[in-house]
Amino acid sequence: MDLGIKGKWALVGGASKGLGFGCASALAAEGANVVMVARGAEVLAAAAARIRADAPAGVQVVAVAADITRPEGRAAIFAAPGAPGTDFDIVITNAGGPPPGDFRAWDRQAWIDAVDANMLTPIELIKATIDGMAARGFGRIVNITSSAVKAPIDVLGLSNGARSGLTGFVAGVARSGIAARGVTINNLLPGKFDTDRLQSTIEAAAHGSGAPVAQVRAEQQARVPAKRFGQPGEFGAICAFLCSVHAGYINGQNILADGGQYPGTF
Repeated sequence: MDLGIKGKWALVGGASKGLGFGCASALAAEGANVVMVARGAEVLAAAAARIRADAPAGVQVVAVAADITRPEGRAAIFAAPGAPGTDFDIVITNAGGPPPGDFRAWDRQAWIDAVDANMLTPIELIKATIDGMAARGFGRIVNITSSAVKAPIDVLGLSNGARSGLTGFVAGVARSGIAARGVTINNLLPGKFDTDRLQSTIEAAAHGSGAPVAQVRAEQQARVPAKRFGQPGEFGAICAFLCSVHAGYINGQNILADGGQYPGTF
């Protein structure tokens, strides 16, 4: 299936590894030009090189080492040589999740940092790019949030709160006048994908229970109906489809990719 995004420009946050890398790789494989953003310059450069090597001829891959959660970081992205400024056709918002822990240990600053990274940063990126998308008649915004939005995880309280705030915001703006102008906004909710982030939550759970990390990992994997953790590549494929011309009637939705673990009907 041709996703119809060849030559489009995509911005992908947290793109040096994990789910962000999976999305950047999938979009580039479909012929989209990709601006990859992450804080670690060395890891990002290596990730960009991998995508360039595998992408079709002519695909442009721009790596910008910046903190996307900071105003100066976003300014650097929009001013980067080779990037399209704010004229992105596709925006994948993805910032590292806040640390797990006990809510009793989180002070006001911890909450502000979580909301800034996982709610306000996506909103700022949407604000900077959405009107240009609407003017050109095509736009796809996908926010990588978490399955915890639907089924909160006790040690991820900071993430539960901040990402739920973003979900509420998107529910409103996605149904505004931009939908009639070819722009969709959806949230993609990963369950247990085999990433560094998952490993950190497993380690936190192991620390809290006193069980070995390997045991907690095996137990969590066994609770997924698919009996495995997801892979970043398959997550990227879902993301790429949501960004395609074929997904124009999917808007304002929370797409859950969790191997069937969420037990609810809705």
